Amino acid sequence: MTLLTFAVCVLSLLVLGLIVVVFAMARQIGILFERISPIGAMVNDSGPKLGDVSPAFNLPTLTGRPVQIGAASSRNMLIFFLSPTCPICKKLLPVLRSLRESEAQLDVVLASDGDEARHREFIVAADLASFPYVISEQLGVTYRVSRLPFAVLLDNEGVVKAKGLVNSREQLESLFTAVETGYASVQDFASRNSAFS
Repeated sequence: MTLLTFAVCVLSLLVLGLIVVVFAMARQIGILFERISPIGAMVNDSGPKLGDVSPAFNLPTLTGRPVQIGAASSRNMLIFFLSPTCPICKKLLPVLRSLRESEAQLDVVLASDGDEARHREFIVAADLASFPYVISEQLGVTYRVSRLPFAVLLDNEGVVKAKGLVNSREQLESLFTAVETGYASVQDFASRNSAFS
């Protein structure tokens, strides 16, 4: 009986050790998943299609003059949909500032919906007074924004050149890469080029 008891104890310890190893591996996989985000913006097919002219909007802003979205202009426009409660949106604000400074022919418009007082507090807290900031539920509905942060890149003719869910700097910059390369997304590039392989 003592040999059998000893074997059961050893096997029990091995099983407990394996459980610990499995939990540790699951934790590491979760950490890797957070660090390695998908390449490129996650494009959705709803709302205005790539290459379509955007519906035009003339909207008041919380930070100054009204802004025209979708109308012909001398500059391209990035519409960045955000929320005061979205931590990823807040993380991308320095990237938006950098893009606005580095892209000479780009206007960056911040867009959201909801309580105006809360947005005004957010503008002050995050130092966003230099950005046009619009509150328009209709704008979000038009572009079919279902998750944040979401961005739409329009050219100077108001044509939708790129759009998608952007959770990182790389994904936001991929919108500009899409315009430069002519591919809607990294996934579009891969699918078109795999057909020729």
